This record gives sequence, structure tokens and C-alpha cells, in this order.
Amino acid sequence: MSGQQDFYQALGRPEGPLPTGLHTWNGSDPGRRFAVYRNNVLASLIDALADSFPVVQALVGEPFFRAMAQIYVRECPPESPILAEYGDRLPQFIRQFAPAAAVPYLADVAQLEWLRIRAFHSADGTRVSTATLATVWADVEHLPDRQLTLHPSLQLIRSLYAVVSIWAAHQGDGALTTPHQIQQQLASLRLDSPQQALLLRTGLTVDLIPVDAGTHAFITGLQRGLTLGEAMAQASQQHTGFEVTPGLTLLIQQGAVMGFSDPLTH
Repeated sequence: MSGQQDFYQALGRPEGPLPTGLHTWNGSDPGRRFAVYRNNVLASLIDALADSFPVVQALVGEPFFRAMAQIYVRECPPESPILAEYGDRLPQFIRQFAPAAAVPYLADVAQLEWLRIRAFHSADGTRVSTATLATVWADVEHLPDRQLTLHPSLQLIRSLYAVVSIWAAHQGDGALTTPHQIQQQLASLRLDSPQQALLLRTGLTVDLIPVDAGTHAFITGLQRGLTLGEAMAQASQQHTGFEVTPGLTLLIQQGAVMGFSDPLTH
């Protein structure tokens, strides 16, 4: 093990040995100095998680969140020096974290918040031109055999819980949205009502757009590389009464369509 790896691993083991060869320039206790550094690193990572998952923290309270985050940091240390990329495994961690079981929708809210981060830091994209769109639309015969290129920021979430409404209840001016008002809004929701949504970045804003289950299945198919016809057929099989027009119109109006492939032959 290299000295860097030894040092890195020791940061996550409060009860473990000090890194090999650790010493201080002024003769002070290296163990105490390292403990301070370790605590500062731990606090910084917990703070980063709190910044990335504010609704999760609001739902369980700061003391619970920080205690949970401390365990997460030790079990799932950063794999990148970019703090904005830290927290991708938190939703799955919460699903397996027994003390969080009392809030069954917590992991899905964490997933929504993480997808917002992914969307915000995604690459830019340019919507399909009006001329290209008109040409493709006019070729009705081959339209079902085309694949769509979607905006890199486009993310989808589907939950057994009302995660879109839960997240929305925590938004707004803090002076106007007090904890009591948030609790009142949550109390009025059917928290076990399934919801799904599309997330898309426009400029520096990530929009969260509720969609129906059929539209979610349709766009998921497009993301996986299915043609328009294949994605429509899949959504229709999974959801009775599926209509393609609302979902396709939404993608185009929101600037999520960047292009079309040539018709695929089978």
C-alpha cells in the first residue's frame, strides 16, 4: 500500500492506526493533529451531503441526517475530488439503513435530489431545428423507425411515493415556507401515491416536470435507444390507454429533442 493510500484509508478509520511515518514539525502529538484533520474532512463531507440533499435533511431533521451521513461517509468515501459528484450512493444506502425505515419515501426523495444534481452538471445540448423537425414530421412513413437524440441533462424518476409533491412542498422562499407550513402541506398529501417526473436543465435551472406513468415508460424507452414505434408499443403494452402525443409534445416544447436518426431498417 502506498503512503497516499495509507493516509486516505486512515481518514475513514477513527479507531484505526495512524498513517505510517506520520510526524509533526514542532514535536506535537501527531495523533491529535491527525484527529483534528480527520474530523475536519468528515465535517466537510457531511456538509457537502447536506447541501446536495436539503429535502432529505429537512424530512428527518439535521441531527438524524448528520448521524446518518457520518456513517455513509465512512462506508462510502469519495471516489472523486469533485464534491459535486459525492452522494451518488446515498439513495441506495438509505434503502438499507434500518433507522430510516420509518420514512419509506426517504430514499426516493434522495434519488430525486441526486438526479437534479446530475441534470445540473450535465453537458449542454442544442434543440433540434425547426427545419429538421418539419422534415422528419412530414415523413410519416418512416417516423416510427427513427430514434431520438435526447438532451444530456434529461433524467427520469418513478416512485411508489408522492416524491414530486414532497419535494415541491419544501421549495419556495424560506420566509414564506415555514416548517409548520411544510408539515401542513405534507399532511394533506397521499404520500403513498405513485408519482413520476422528468428532470431537464434549461440554462442554469433544472425543471421538475410531472408526467403520467405511460409517458414515463415511453421516454424511458427512447432513452434506451428504442425507435419511436418501439417505445410507443412498449408503453402501450405496459399502460392501457397510453397516448403518445402529450409526451412527444412535452419533449419538443421543452427543447429535450436534439435530433433524429435516419430510419432504422429491420
